[in-house]
Amino acid sequence: MTKRTVVTLGHRGEALAAEYLKKAGYRILSCNVRSVLGEIDIVARDGATICFIEVKTRTSDAFGCPGEAVSISKQRKLVRLARVFLQDHNLYGLPSRFDVVSVLIPPGGPVLIELIPNAFEAEE
Repeated sequence: MTKRTVVTLGHRGEALAAEYLKKAGYRILSCNVRSVLGEIDIVARDGATICFIEVKTRTSDAFGCPGEAVSISKQRKLVRLARVFLQDHNLYGLPSRFDVVSVLIPPGGPVLIELIPNAFEAEE
């Protein structure tokens, strides 16, 4: 797979995840929030809770579920990014959590989407 193919796959997965989240009652606040620290795929509200959502998209589950690919180092980076986002948007007192959306797009097969709410905790 070329880098362009991977980027296109990732963007497609994020678009599918955003639609899935909307149907599940989430309100999308921002997508692809970038800073010098990295990127948050989707920021949304689920009721009063601010959700920082990492989307993992794959064409196969040969190496495990896409959602399992959120490493400890990626989790730490997302926590740092979330803290900056909350501070920059004056949302620091609101409840927040980290969700993961796993998107599996097999060639010729149906798309499978799994939401993992509260997938990991922020370390204090």
